Amino acid sequence: MLEAVQILNKYWGHKAFRPLQWPIIASVLEGENVLALLPTGGGKSICFQVPALLRSGICIVVSPLIALMEDQVSNLQAKGIKAMSLTGGISFNDLDKKLDNCIYGDYKFLYLSPERLQMELVQERIRLMNVNLIAVDEAHCISQWGHDFRPAYRNINIFNELKPEVPLIALTATATPQVIEDIKEQLQLPDLKLHKKSFYRPNIAYNVVYAEDKFYEVAKLLKSAEETAIIYVRSRNATTEIAGYLQSQGYKAEAFHGGMKQVAKKKKLEDWLQNKFRIMVATTAFGMGIDKPDVRHVIHLNLPENLESYFQEAGRAGRDDKYAEATVITNKSDIPVLENQFLARLPSIPEIKEVYKKVLAYFRIAYGEGEQEVFNFNFNLFCKQYHFNIHKTYAALQILERCAILKLSEEFQKRTVVKFEVFPGTLNSYLTNQPEVSEFTKTILRTYGGVFENLTAINLASLAEKSNISETEALHLLQKLEKDEIIEFEYAQHDASVTFLVPREDERTLIPHLRFIEQYLQHKKEKIAQVLDYIANKESCRSKQLLTYFGEQEIEDCGLCSVCTRKKTGKLTRELMNIIYFEIIKMLRNTEKSSRDLVTQLPFSEEHILEVLRLLLEKNKIKRTPTNSYKIN
Repeated sequence: MLEAVQILNKYWGHKAFRPLQWPIIASVLEGENVLALLPTGGGKSICFQVPALLRSGICIVVSPLIALMEDQVSNLQAKGIKAMSLTGGISFNDLDKKLDNCIYGDYKFLYLSPERLQMELVQERIRLMNVNLIAVDEAHCISQWGHDFRPAYRNINIFNELKPEVPLIALTATATPQVIEDIKEQLQLPDLKLHKKSFYRPNIAYNVVYAEDKFYEVAKLLKSAEETAIIYVRSRNATTEIAGYLQSQGYKAEAFHGGMKQVAKKKKLEDWLQNKFRIMVATTAFGMGIDKPDVRHVIHLNLPENLESYFQEAGRAGRDDKYAEATVITNKSDIPVLENQFLARLPSIPEIKEVYKKVLAYFRIAYGEGEQEVFNFNFNLFCKQYHFNIHKTYAALQILERCAILKLSEEFQKRTVVKFEVFPGTLNSYLTNQPEVSEFTKTILRTYGGVFENLTAINLASLAEKSNISETEALHLLQKLEKDEIIEFEYAQHDASVTFLVPREDERTLIPHLRFIEQYLQHKKEKIAQVLDYIANKESCRSKQLLTYFGEQEIEDCGLCSVCTRKKTGKLTRELMNIIYFEIIKMLRNTEKSSRDLVTQLPFSEEHILEVLRLLLEKNKIKRTPTNSYKIN
């Protein structure tokens, strides 16, 4: 333990482990296989990084997100620890060299995706590595009942064959009892030791707020312009719209979404981490693996798809153990939106069968043929040709991928647009120190004029040919130039590719998977129902509701959440309801009023006023105007 604490202090500056970290590390050091369940912000990465540093050899980390891998690798490198990741866009030669470095180069950490682990070359090199530990991050992805299930995660048990003597640690912040059992079954490690810390976060108040005007409610919830917050929304447009609104109200807010250029994302993230602005309005992918301890509020403006995602996102608040809030702002219109976005887009089994049948016809796959064949796939053209709904068709293809019937590539053929962001003199200095990109960069400069002044369309295939490298390698070099802030570049997205994993047998191909598909579709519906139940339940402590969902028992009320605080202020009795009723009618007699007007002008709690308003609407005593005001009916 003394050595472990010394490592912790040397590289992370901490003098003691957080609760449960040391028991997990001790189990790993004793050579046990471990399943570790720690809440978001519980310090999961320390649990495999410290024991890996205490032993000779390399730790292999399987992780589902490129951003998460790159973030952890850069953090380790900043501490002087040799780490690398095998992300997309690596040529065969580069992959070969990187894997050799893992064998001979004294690296301590190798991060890779579960898909990369399936490559024969990667597996063969792992056999030759001196591996001291295998870490599986976001382990809920292994389970078909996990909220981010990844088919390739099912093959992680290949480590039992590649490195049977090396201990494995699987880590997650969100797993129900059903998911835990499925992880154990899939890892095929009968001696797997479970370390589970309660997911209870005593410093977080989980709130559900009902509001017709969500923008106004957000501004009201943010108590101070200096309060650090994350606001989650579902669309890119909403991020910019809400950030703009908050800026107009005097808040330092910025938008963050997947459509932004990498340079812009990096800059905004760094500025937010350094408190150059306080409020990040983002789509739900933001925040994974990012440790900012002083987030005081996490706000959801849309209902989440499942409670696991919500709990993980809400858990990004209050990592410094000080009081923080996690609030869902909702109203009646959210329910049909949620159902339309997720339930209405779920394909039926007949629809999945039809999509599979048409995919086979589209590529003219003969009966008994097609296994391991790869085809360029214009998805939009396919949907148009067969008059398919785009959302249902994509969902059907994802289900076929989960069943290991086919694989839809996320790597697109791209037309590239480039502009150099530095002066020629700066570029020359950079190329002197970066010889691996020098020749390719000079080829761009020789081929195209105006690349210092304007975004210029380039032919990636032609440049690759002139430079005597593959298109994938050329793309990788462009990504490096962008990462080093030498160029700005954009892609024009074209076709994906589809790989058939099994031969065509028509109905017989799907028959073994029909039970799983039925269960999967039902499971998705149940997840939505659980979210709606959580939102509607105003009687049970919200923290208790969430913990019960994750299988915890004998939980005390938190005393902080919107349910607990409402109990403290008292229930809406019939007598109080009548008083509020008469006061509202009195105010509406002369003029229309918005709910905001009523809340600010009446001496009652906002929740009680809104509840009485709902009752008055249901009984047709009042009606809502097109301008969202209320008037007597």
